[in-house]
Amino acid sequence: MKNVLVVLLLLLVFSVSAQKVIPMVDFNGFFNSFQNGVFRQISFQPIQQFKFGDNVMAFYDYRGNLLTYDGTTQKTISNIESEYTVSDNLITWKIATTLNLWDNNALRTLSYQVGNYQVSDSLVVFQDMRYNSVSAYYNGEVHELYTSVGDIEFPDFIGENIVAFRDNGNFYKVFWRGQIYELDVWHDPFSFRGGTDMIAFNDPINGTFAIFENGQFSDVELQYVSSYKVGNGFVVYENQNGELLMYKEGEIVELSNFRASFYDVRDNIVLWSENSFLYTYHNGEKVEVERYVPNEYAIKNDVIVYRNIMGGVTSFINGVPEEITNQTESSFSVHGNAVLVELFNKSYIVLQKGKKYYL
Repeated sequence: MKNVLVVLLLLLVFSVSAQKVIPMVDFNGFFNSFQNGVFRQISFQPIQQFKFGDNVMAFYDYRGNLLTYDGTTQKTISNIESEYTVSDNLITWKIATTLNLWDNNALRTLSYQVGNYQVSDSLVVFQDMRYNSVSAYYNGEVHELYTSVGDIEFPDFIGENIVAFRDNGNFYKVFWRGQIYELDVWHDPFSFRGGTDMIAFNDPINGTFAIFENGQFSDVELQYVSSYKVGNGFVVYENQNGELLMYKEGEIVELSNFRASFYDVRDNIVLWSENSFLYTYHNGEKVEVERYVPNEYAIKNDVIVYRNIMGGVTSFINGVPEEITNQTESSFSVHGNAVLVELFNKSYIVLQKGKKYYL
């Protein structure tokens, strides 16, 4: 019985961490997806175009039908040309003024008269012109954020699972995990930045640098900061002295006491340059990635991938550098915990969990 439980636990862990879709069109024009160590042909006819996220993709087949694929199931969602958007977990498509949604193979209509809308990892925020309202779809439910009798403004900021907006009384509020939290009456414009579960802003009311975290607003610095970017539960910012700092879980860490020539934040990654060297922060330590600054890179989830000094492609995952190829003019992208590299001859390399796979 104990062995059975161990096997079930391992299968559960593998299913959670496994990459669901990594799409590519090979040199024969066939549409493929890599998952669980195997390249799988998705369409046996040429496709017109595709868009993808970490866990789902959508594509037009040769007949012009719009299909979804989530690593297991293909589903036709439209047989006419549509405006469609794909995030890591959600797909929307619009026919005329009707906005429709795919979420975990469930289909629904969000609005029959949609105005502006935006799709992120876990959210769809949209204007419903029938009611002159702005609503957010999150976790299977639609939440009305505010309505107006006049012109209706779109929210000031939309993150992966968080929204900052002004209601019709000019009161700033935050929508997070299905709840609305009040911030303050609008005086001067707030400039919000956010990622997952957090929003940061220079507070024009109190003159501080503040965050929204875990349902509460708090000050990080007692004065404005020069710039700031937000990742998954942390914020990186440059203070008035030019120091690069990171706030996470109530602690402030100094990343660099030099003025960084650039810094970037996404998901769990912070990347910056100092004295023409490239650094990241990993396992509580400042880590040197390269002794030069690449002219092209991508960061997502826990993955860094960049154009190396030879013109090829190198990754830096979990503190480990890995040269994927030295072939020049190879394109690259991040898919979950994997890196996809397309070579000049339409062949591919997938790097996942330290192992390379070739198509």
